[in-house]
Amino acid sequence: MKIIKNTIIQGKHNKPILVDIFYKETNLPKQIVVFCHGYKGFKDWGAWNIMAETFAEAGFFFIKFNFSHNGGTANNPIDFSDLEAFGNNNYTKELDDLETVIDWFSNNLDIKKELNLEAISLIGHSRGGGIVLLKTNEDARIKKVITLAGVCDFEKRTATIGDLQQWKKDGVKHVLNGRTKQQMPHFYQFYEDFIKNKERFNIKKATENIEIPHLIIHGDADTSVLIEEAENLHKWNLKSEYQIIENANHVFNTSHPWKEKKASKELESTIKLCVDFLK
Repeated sequence: MKIIKNTIIQGKHNKPILVDIFYKETNLPKQIVVFCHGYKGFKDWGAWNIMAETFAEAGFFFIKFNFSHNGGTANNPIDFSDLEAFGNNNYTKELDDLETVIDWFSNNLDIKKELNLEAISLIGHSRGGGIVLLKTNEDARIKKVITLAGVCDFEKRTATIGDLQQWKKDGVKHVLNGRTKQQMPHFYQFYEDFIKNKERFNIKKATENIEIPHLIIHGDADTSVLIEEAENLHKWNLKSEYQIIENANHVFNTSHPWKEKKASKELESTIKLCVDFLK
């Protein structure tokens, strides 16, 4: 298996996007899968590398990346050494980053023989689920989409970071990262960007418009994004497939760091559903 990690590509927002690719070198075109991490996430979190290898073994060309403003850096792609960048992240930047990644591999002559550009699928976890639904709605290159513990509404998350007047006055709000104990900043620009692009960021509208195959996977023990959000996504696109993973939490019973050689049985079930759906 060929694994190339931490390739740096330049996005539109003056921060690098770090990309990993996993595939079996056959010089034959493969279905492409692009994975988007969630809020307070990163491409090397937990068992995502095991997931990437499993997809590559199954014959896919698998791509995962760090959003440019996720808080990681080129030198330290794991965790959040650049909290200034994290505070300046927003949904516009994440949609632009995803588009940059798709443009990058679509025009990459080194790997062209390995790619079937007519078969691009997106997978998004948590907040990344919302991002992939929005991008699917506006980019005809996407042929299938999967949400894992995906969110259904950005608006309620954007405004509940705190009292708006105080947030505007201070210019920043902080959210505790329970794992790293860092106070993660959200600069007020996050709210301003949301209000300016509110129509574009409407996940309900995007989901109702989706005409390609759409798979929704959610754990019934998820306390971070409640299963009602998956039910909403399915209700808004009745042609979608909806699968519940029993006893699975928000990260399908994995954690960071993940020391095991295999994924959890809940994540293994999730990956199998994804592979079967994409094939």
